[in-house]
Amino acid sequence: MTTTRLYHHDAYLKDFTAHIVDRSDGGRRIYLDRTAFYPTSGGQPHDTGEIGGVPVVDVIDEDKRIAHVTSAPVEGVEVACRLDWTRRFDHMQQHTGQHLLSAVLVEMYGFETVGFHLGSEASTIDLAAPALEPGQVVEVETRVNERVVENLPVSVTFEASSEARELRRPSDREGMLRIVSVEGLDRTPCGGTHVRATAEIGLVLIRKLDKIRGCVRMEFLCGMRAVRRARSDYETLLRVARLFSSPLDQTPSLVAAQRDALETAEKARRRLAGTLARYQGQELYEATAAGPGGVRRVVQRRAAGSIDEELRALAQGFTAQPKAVYVAAIEDPPALLLAVSADAGIHAGELLKAALARCGGRGGGSALIAQGSVPSREHLTSLLAELG
Repeated sequence: MTTTRLYHHDAYLKDFTAHIVDRSDGGRRIYLDRTAFYPTSGGQPHDTGEIGGVPVVDVIDEDKRIAHVTSAPVEGVEVACRLDWTRRFDHMQQHTGQHLLSAVLVEMYGFETVGFHLGSEASTIDLAAPALEPGQVVEVETRVNERVVENLPVSVTFEASSEARELRRPSDREGMLRIVSVEGLDRTPCGGTHVRATAEIGLVLIRKLDKIRGCVRMEFLCGMRAVRRARSDYETLLRVARLFSSPLDQTPSLVAAQRDALETAEKARRRLAGTLARYQGQELYEATAAGPGGVRRVVQRRAAGSIDEELRALAQGFTAQPKAVYVAAIEDPPALLLAVSADAGIHAGELLKAALARCGGRGGGSALIAQGSVPSREHLTSLLAELG
């Protein structure tokens, strides 16, 4: 039996009665003769609510029938049904806002929408566009909100696919099409739920852009979502301003100045750390006894960390002296550093690369310093025995 989709004709229907015509999954999967519950489809999530007092947790489109998944078995045949109206109306605002936003993007820049997702916190559309400039985003957002204020009627009609004209997004479906129209601006085949006029969309806020598989993904919010996000963003900025004891509009320049100062300080710190590490390498050389052939050799192990600039500087400080070999081993993740003096008779890059290749590691470097990753701690120990 085909389910009659009440939401196709009246998106504002909150309460209705229906007959259960089929059950499965122990009475937790319900099929009604008619329903106002929207199933997940076309980028829009499903409705929730109650059937016979039992919560609806999922609504699934099975082509001709709609399955209602409930949290517990539903008894009886004729049942009273109620939508979660807050969720439904929010989805209506977001989906109609998407139609309006997509239409304005075509109108202003010819950018077609090729994807839509209505999320729990924000919604996105994917645009067939190489990029959008910040100024374009502001212009689109302004134009969309102007259209909202104009309170343009939003209507639903059913038209034969062979006769439907001036569609923003053509449909490859045959037969009767459900077309959602924003007066004077947009006509699009769509099975979703929508508000009656653009003023009900409320504020439209564009938040960010991302590059996704050659498209531009635009995140947006409508209605109370946009209001809540704007308030949250404002309060976040206000807290930042208070940290700087600054008026809100002066905070960006203060943050930029602090960032520049921190970058300068960090560069100075790295220079000083490198200089200190080189002196430490020289001190280590002086404290190391010469071995066979007068070569001073040091092997240092560290439990965790990485081969960073300070470690490299220490190694170079050690091997800047004559007849010197320095080896550092990092256990987690396993890695090796090999540095040699110019007169040590060793090519660091070639020696380490060959040793790593024998155990499945990777790396290399110059004649004087090289580094690489090691598959395991066991391999690290064997390599240290070979190099040390």
